[in-house]
Amino acid sequence: MLDEFLRLGAVQKGHFRLSSGLHSDTYVQCARLLERPEVAGPLLAGLAERFRPAGVRAVVGPAVGGILPAYELARALAARAVYMEREGTTLAFRRGFAVAPDEPVLVCEDVVTTGGSAQEVVAAVRAAGGRVVGVAALVDRSGAAGNGPFDVPFHALLQLAPPVWQPAECPRCREGLPLVKPGTRPEPK
Repeated sequence: MLDEFLRLGAVQKGHFRLSSGLHSDTYVQCARLLERPEVAGPLLAGLAERFRPAGVRAVVGPAVGGILPAYELARALAARAVYMEREGTTLAFRRGFAVAPDEPVLVCEDVVTTGGSAQEVVAAVRAAGGRVVGVAALVDRSGAAGNGPFDVPFHALLQLAPPVWQPAECPRCREGLPLVKPGTRPEPK
């Protein structure tokens, strides 16, 4: 799987500020994989099979990174594809999207580092009455064992464990390398 991500230029090296606020020398730009439906579609269909026994009726991802994976997972599972958008600093259902009470929901994300965005989606789905049956990701870079940072089954296409640092401890910052913030989450105030 790593070879496929590398071949498509999805794994990048440099000095990055991740959406979690942590710094890393490795960034996974999943858009480079998702721009190739002939590659991403079959990979996500394979990932969807891990969740088929749960009877998923909706797949929910955060905008922007979770929209396309949610769509492809939903297609493979014959489920609805839903996404959440930021309203200020929180994720919310918009555009008429919702989940039904006790509806089996798969949450998906492009990259999980701390699991923060996916956890926000899990909490919002539960608050709306949905039943979260799992979390799927293209890339798990959390370095955690088992279900990672989640209390439901968690599966990813690729496990990756590049180093991450708190900004004050980042060796790339000490070297004076320019910091790149490629993600979409707004800066904290």
